[in-house]
Amino acid sequence: MKPAQQKKFDKKQFQANVKKHLTATYATTEENASTRQWYLAMGQALAEFTTLDLLQTETDKKITDAKSVNYLSLEFLIGRLTGNNLISMGLYENVTDAMAELGFNLTDLLEEERDPSLGNGGLGRLAACFMDSCAAQEFPTVGYGLHYEYGLFKQSFKEGAQQEAPDAWRGIEGYPWELVRPEIAQEIGFYGHVEVVMENGEEKRRWVPGMTVKAMPWDLPIVGYESNTVYPLRLWECQAIAPFSLESFNNGDYFEAQHSLIDAGNITKVLYPNDNHEKGKTLRLMQQYFHSAASIRDILRRHEAAGHALVDLPKYETVQLNDTHPTIAIPELMRILVDEKGFGWDKAWSISTKTFAYTNHTLLPEALETWSESLIQRLLPRHMEIIYRINHEFLMEVRAKWPGDVEKQRKLSIIQEGFHRMVRMANLCVVGSYAVNGVAALHSSLVKKDLFPEFDELYPTRLHNVTNGVTPRRWLKFCNPGLSALITEKIGDQWPAHLEQLSDISGFADDKAFQKQYMAVKKENKQRLATWVKENMDIELDTNAIFDVQIKRLHEYKRQHLNMLHILSLYHRLLNEPDFDMAPRVVFFAAKAAPGYHLAKEIIYAINKIAEKINNDARIGNKLKVVFMPDYRVSLAEIIIPASDVSEQISTAGKEASGTGNMKMALNGALTIGTMDGANVEIREEVGDENIYIFGLDVDGVNDIRARGYNPFDYYNSDHLLKASMDLLLGEEFTPGEPGKLRATFDSLLDGGDPYLCLADFASYVKAHEEMGEQYKDQSGWAKKAILNTALVGKFSSDRSIRDYVNNIWKLEPVHR
Repeated sequence: MKPAQQKKFDKKQFQANVKKHLTATYATTEENASTRQWYLAMGQALAEFTTLDLLQTETDKKITDAKSVNYLSLEFLIGRLTGNNLISMGLYENVTDAMAELGFNLTDLLEEERDPSLGNGGLGRLAACFMDSCAAQEFPTVGYGLHYEYGLFKQSFKEGAQQEAPDAWRGIEGYPWELVRPEIAQEIGFYGHVEVVMENGEEKRRWVPGMTVKAMPWDLPIVGYESNTVYPLRLWECQAIAPFSLESFNNGDYFEAQHSLIDAGNITKVLYPNDNHEKGKTLRLMQQYFHSAASIRDILRRHEAAGHALVDLPKYETVQLNDTHPTIAIPELMRILVDEKGFGWDKAWSISTKTFAYTNHTLLPEALETWSESLIQRLLPRHMEIIYRINHEFLMEVRAKWPGDVEKQRKLSIIQEGFHRMVRMANLCVVGSYAVNGVAALHSSLVKKDLFPEFDELYPTRLHNVTNGVTPRRWLKFCNPGLSALITEKIGDQWPAHLEQLSDISGFADDKAFQKQYMAVKKENKQRLATWVKENMDIELDTNAIFDVQIKRLHEYKRQHLNMLHILSLYHRLLNEPDFDMAPRVVFFAAKAAPGYHLAKEIIYAINKIAEKINNDARIGNKLKVVFMPDYRVSLAEIIIPASDVSEQISTAGKEASGTGNMKMALNGALTIGTMDGANVEIREEVGDENIYIFGLDVDGVNDIRARGYNPFDYYNSDHLLKASMDLLLGEEFTPGEPGKLRATFDSLLDGGDPYLCLADFASYVKAHEEMGEQYKDQSGWAKKAILNTALVGKFSSDRSIRDYVNNIWKLEPVHR
């Protein structure tokens, strides 16, 4: 179905609307307006289409009578909305033409949009892809997140070191696509005490909060591809209920007059406040509860407004918890059902456990959330009581299953004993949900085998797998128009909604003419990236070189420092081995390090200093360049991914839950060099061994080497190339006059024990790169492999992921409008 917007688009009316917003909304004239003001006015004119469809979708009886999924995530890294919405609305060409008549290039206008900074990385981007796919397939959905005033941070480099600045993504004018909804605001409490009252001879417990704030919802439109369906991404902003005390102000106490405003505003001020101190921890838990409580109240409001009984909540609503951040929603729903709605405990628990489902995203023990019992007790006293009750009832089940097994009780308990008792949020999620899923086949098997084996034995039907996916609308059709047009020319225009159709492209993999067309598109994309690098970083790049790309959060387990060691090995060989021949390459990095993550920041500093030397070393020529692009974000990924020849997916086996960058780059014709980790395993199954470069230890190999006792010095002392490469970090090769400035990484790999086995995988990694470099010299053979990567990864559409959720967990039906 083609969108109604396309049928009713009136170019003259649209242009008049844009001009109207210039004057009425942004108080400027056509003659004086900046490019940014033209973009904002255009965005407002376009948002009029989606706002109407959003409200109509929301009130459509077919929707309110159907079962919906409520996707709770503290992150939604949605990227710029304008271009993607234009594609979904079928208006891209119309608006290009309309704005051209007004004297503007649409591409230039789209560059004025700052990415909504509502997430850190993969978790938030996955949530955005899932929202897109729910809307595209018209499965009733509401996304719930937070309306952060400042995103993660704007990253820049000063003499190679990461600098962080606030990211006020909305600007002073606001964001044209957002719509404030004061009529559905909620009140949320914190602190206070629990009082006991008698009702009909029965003891009831009631929470009396000591602080109350307002949750103000802002809706962003998630536009269904070629349909009239628009679902809300509902983002809660925290506001004070009584923001200003006139009495205090008149008495001269200006700070006290605004005290409640300041306290409330802090809750949604910044994405993931630094929580390495007590106040930071309190604020983060406040964020999580504020998000969960506002969302649960809104779900119940919608449910009851549709005329449904609360006992039927699981029939009409499912709540997907994206990671453990919204876990507190479980005791919150129980509190409302028991304390406010009068349900008995058992009935309330039956309703609640049929409503929640949980996605696990990590196997890293340090990433499994725990909260101090005393902090929850202070901030949410009634919720702590409810968690105790849930745990008590659950441990009775454990004792019935394993009588006398105290160790099982200790391991499975929601409360972790110790000097400071902690609440294990992942355990609470498993106990309080009807379904738990991992995000790749390998990850889900490790969740069952290593992370939650006892839970799997206790609840054998509860743990599932749903392999992640990416939306083909943004990650091929929008970001790679050249390749999209080439694919459409060969197989028709239905593939953006049916990505499995890409398999038909495999029939052209040996076609020399198609190979040339395909590689010509890749060359254009590489030139676009090279132009960006030249304009923004003043580095000249050769687009005939291999564009070798690693883009993801900076973390030791993702092993950007292994990539760095390989760069050092190439540098050493180019300078010391006269016969060494390699295909020219440019190694790209883009990554942010968490502000408190010292070693991650040291790795960024080291890569930047190495890049500075190599890029200006006349002895190297154009054989090797290193580019660390600052302020990685979705809109930067949209330039990098279509230009990638090589996709670096090199995490230690068993550490990456899935990855989605691996899917995006393969879809756009990059060859993966990777470990048997996360979704790499499934990508290999789809594209075949000959079209991917797998290296290093697998999960069993990692476990075996650790069981035997891993000593990184053994590898350092026995591999000449590895030792020579690492030793470059000790002197002043890259930091003239300051020897040892880069030794933090060196020390972490040796004295620090190399926890992620970089040295164990180094030789295998170098060998895989050598094979890949040789293959690149045969451009026809390379083109065939790249074409097959695009053709054979149709499985990794988020549309398929959502269908897996719908069929196996959520049990929804599409509602077509």
